[in-house]
Amino acid sequence: MLQDTRTIRYYQQLTDSLVFMWNRGYRFDELRLYIDGYLDALRHSNALEVYLIHRLEEEATRYLRDPSNFEAIPLPEPEADYY
Repeated sequence: MLQDTRTIRYYQQLTDSLVFMWNRGYRFDELRLYIDGYLDALRHSNALEVYLIHRLEEEATRYLRDPSNFEAIPLPEPEADYY
């Protein structure tokens, strides 16, 4: 469980981006590459401590593997016209 506020903020940004990319047609391999790049950028910028980045990676991977996060949004059913 993430407890650091900056780590939570990065997690929220990352997961929002993953859902947005999924809805645009990207698939799991591409999303995994995005996560790797995102975490690599955090490592090189020294934005977080290394152990926090590892926890963020674990949580992001868990989020990616949960299929309920990427379910299609159901469209509303059209109403039947009654005369």
